[in-house]
Amino acid sequence: MSLIARNSVLKTLLEHLPEAALEGLPEATVRAGIDAGTMVLLGNPSHPNLRPTLVGRPASVKVNANLGTSPMKSSAACEMRKLAAALEAGADTVMDLSIAGDLSTVRRAMLAACPRPLGTVPLYAVAQKYIAAGKDPAGFSVDELFDEVERQAEQGVDFMTLHCGIDARAARWAEEERALGIVSRGGSILARWMRERNKENPLLENYDRLLEIARAHNVTLSLGDGLRPGAGCDAGDAAQWEEVILLGRLAARGRAAGVQCMIEGPGHVPLNEVEAQIIGVKRLTGNAPLYVLGPLVTDVSPGYDHIAGAIGGALAVRAGVDFLCYLTPAEHLTLPDRADVTAGVMASRIAAQVGQAALGDSAALAREAAMAKARKDLDWAAMKRAALDPAKVDERRAEHAKEEVCAMCGEFCAVKMLRKTPPAA
Repeated sequence: MSLIARNSVLKTLLEHLPEAALEGLPEATVRAGIDAGTMVLLGNPSHPNLRPTLVGRPASVKVNANLGTSPMKSSAACEMRKLAAALEAGADTVMDLSIAGDLSTVRRAMLAACPRPLGTVPLYAVAQKYIAAGKDPAGFSVDELFDEVERQAEQGVDFMTLHCGIDARAARWAEEERALGIVSRGGSILARWMRERNKENPLLENYDRLLEIARAHNVTLSLGDGLRPGAGCDAGDAAQWEEVILLGRLAARGRAAGVQCMIEGPGHVPLNEVEAQIIGVKRLTGNAPLYVLGPLVTDVSPGYDHIAGAIGGALAVRAGVDFLCYLTPAEHLTLPDRADVTAGVMASRIAAQVGQAALGDSAALAREAAMAKARKDLDWAAMKRAALDPAKVDERRAEHAKEEVCAMCGEFCAVKMLRKTPPAA
């Protein structure tokens, strides 16, 4: 029995899928991709006013924006303004990674205001209750964790990062052998939970229970990279690949159970290793949709990590990545503000465009051709249509908006120079 046939919620969603959500792809292609596990359709029917979204080739590369409160900066109203900024900048999905305040209220508000798929990390909500009470964040029970997963599924969350692939052995390797150890918040909480109890990862040991919840609500499992490298020198170590291998097997179990799965990929990876990492992850996970943070190709760019991530992201897309999680200028430093969110989304959208154009994607190449023609014609309206950020064109050109040429060259414009006959001496 196919994945779609095993998931009645997904089957109904596909039967009522708007034409635009197919992105011009034949419905048969989409269904075949979902059944094979190389595409997922993000869409929980309990999410109000949702536009279901495809992730996985041959659909377009998607961009996610991470939002959410922190213990040092917690304002639900501010996060809602940042949500609006992310959507305005063109984010395809949003993740609520809140770890302070009334998390359920923040999540419900985001679900109501966000027509795009919303993702979460349920473990954060469980650990936050313990931290807020001054207790061990790894003090939760297995039932508490699964109750939170089910609660968020019922609220309408479309995809969840769940670190099912970090096992006790790989966690120990990462702690003992890496320069930077474990940098994933979820990964570190689970590593602590396992170490304190001398038990295996509860998400791994109770994976079938997780699949039942996900299938009932068509929640896509974003199988988290709890052991992603946090420094370039740790990339590609035994701990990382042990987790990747396990994630591939868990994704296969998910498909067999009628549950859609994505794989989360590396964080910090040197430029010369990006392509090999992406190809390796794709192969070991059955070509499941791959969702990466960056990857960051240098560790020394705080304040500019959106640029480092865009460089790695463009190369990763060319190598096969399906889904980019943005990095903002605030990465590693502080909670992003509205301007950071916009910059992060745009940087990842640029990376997606660069990677898809390099692959010969027809839509990406058409956009490039449209800009070339518009510039040749000095057609500013057409340039705006081709631009990834039309508002930025207006903003930077405002002072000279009535001029035919830009303010850098003026009458020295190379295009205009050859189009017009210069006046006689």
